[in-house]
Amino acid sequence: MFKFSCNIRVRYGETDQMGYVYYGNYAQYYEVARVEMLRSLGTSYKDMENNGVMMPVLDLYCKYIKPGRYDENLTITVMIKEKPGIRIKFYYEIHNEQQELINIGETILVFVNIEKNKPCLPPEEFNKKMAPYFT
Repeated sequence: MFKFSCNIRVRYGETDQMGYVYYGNYAQYYEVARVEMLRSLGTSYKDMENNGVMMPVLDLYCKYIKPGRYDENLTITVMIKEKPGIRIKFYYEIHNEQQELINIGETILVFVNIEKNKPCLPPEEFNKKMAPYFT
């Protein structure tokens, strides 16, 4: 299993009238965690796209447990529990400053060959970076 955490401070524009994180922003928080996770591995979405592979979201699940609030520093943990194939599944946990679990989620992305616009296996370089976590 691969696990990575990063932090986001909730900005005013991300909240609703109650000062709670607007529900639609959680998908963006998941994306931030995925992008930073890839960077932690020494790669990026841009690298994959430059090598002819894109990763569109196929499925999104999001469960709200407690509200995130304006100016809180949230910790977003992203996990990959299964070895990626044509699809890659990410699991998310978001905790507030009090270490309370406020949100859980999952996304499934698919590796797609840009030129053919067809699903494909992950790039070999990505597989090498993930291999130590799934032996």
